[in-house]
Amino acid sequence: MSSSLRLKKITPDDVEAACSLRVRPDQEGLVAPVVRSLAEAYAQPETAWPRLVFDGERLVGFVMAFFDVRFDPDDPKDVPRSGLWRLNIAAGEQGRGYGRFAVEAVCEEIRRRGQTRVTTTWAPGEHGPGEFYRRLGFRLTGETSGDQVVGELDLAALRAR
Repeated sequence: MSSSLRLKKITPDDVEAACSLRVRPDQEGLVAPVVRSLAEAYAQPETAWPRLVFDGERLVGFVMAFFDVRFDPDDPKDVPRSGLWRLNIAAGEQGRGYGRFAVEAVCEEIRRRGQTRVTTTWAPGEHGPGEFYRRLGFRLTGETSGDQVVGELDLAALRAR
């Protein structure tokens, strides 16, 4: 993994490149395209935190966090959560540590905002990212969100490792 990895806030100059980013064909049904993520971020600016992942000057991915979202607002026991909403690493760039970098950057932003847990969801299945998230320390909660499973990462336990 390169030492020149960075996240960048999206500007009008980046939109076209961001929207052209593509995951592997076998992953296309598992993660929404960046264009949808940007539309969701535009519609929910208080919740979404979209960023591009660069290695030097090369765009290698997209990540979007969410902050203070209740998964089931009708349930009084449901507490607001923050976490990883979307992760798209370009097809030819996978397996190089960019996804790990992006998830760790989201974890740091969530920690900076005073939270101790990171939540994400993913589509289970052969080409899904479940094993990737488990290697990073996410544990299944037993919940589902639509057709996706819910995983959580305890930031305090992560720091203790």
